[in-house]
Amino acid sequence: MDIQVGVGRRRRWNDAVKGRIVAESYAPGAVVSEVARRHGLAPQHLFAWRKAARAGLLSLPAEDAPLFVPMVSELRPTGMAVEAAIPNATTISIEIGGAVVRAAAGVDPGWLRDVLRAVRATT
Repeated sequence: MDIQVGVGRRRRWNDAVKGRIVAESYAPGAVVSEVARRHGLAPQHLFAWRKAARAGLLSLPAEDAPLFVPMVSELRPTGMAVEAAIPNATTISIEIGGAVVRAAAGVDPGWLRDVLRAVRATT
């Protein structure tokens, strides 16, 4: 039990701290009430901040995107030989600012997200 004596005062949270706490609450596996308790907030307060972030009134910190994404290059046959070399291959092509990213079925979504963010940052 926490008993406070003396003059009570409201805490003031700057937008950067609010954004960091909201981003923490959106992490995979995070429980909003646990994040709120860890930072000394009522869960309702954190839910209000999350609502503000969804409405665009509060900005979340940018994720630490890699500055350099290594490129893996391999020589592949062109034309008809590609279809023969990779039977039933399903790929999608994503064009961002003139760059084309091709992803095969089964690609790791986290890795693809990081690649797309890096391509978007450079275009």
